[in-house]
Amino acid sequence: MSSMDDVIASPLREQWEFFLDEHRTALHDCLDGLTEEQARRSLVPSRTTLLGLVKHATFVEKVWFDEAITGRSRDEIGIPATPDESFILTAEDTVDSVRAAYRETCEASRKATAVLGLDDVVTGNRRGPLPLRWIYLHVLREFAQHCGHADILREQILA
Repeated sequence: MSSMDDVIASPLREQWEFFLDEHRTALHDCLDGLTEEQARRSLVPSRTTLLGLVKHATFVEKVWFDEAITGRSRDEIGIPATPDESFILTAEDTVDSVRAAYRETCEASRKATAVLGLDDVVTGNRRGPLPLRWIYLHVLREFAQHCGHADILREQILA
């Protein structure tokens, strides 16, 4: 499927996964054509940078599609304890390495959810038991917000 119009009559799950993948791609692609300096450029008082947004999106994927589903701890998964820490860039973080980690994580998320139904409840999140449908909506909401951040930051960087 190539556009949102193609999923209008599709089952709800296909619609949600289409929109989620569309936002995943937008976050990945916000780094297209940028130098390492541009990707790391800080334009706001928070830790938010374009490279940091993609690194944070990797964290979000692991929180919701690993921790929440498997019950593994953040330490076991190898992710920061808090969302704020997930924006911190190390000297080893590059556009290529962060994007590769993000692509791998998104694929792992797709595999983790493929065996679940929308009404299946996962128990590994601190909020308690949650249906997959709620997780999809929550992640889509968060990624939509971050895509907006990325659009604005990218516009400022390229202006």
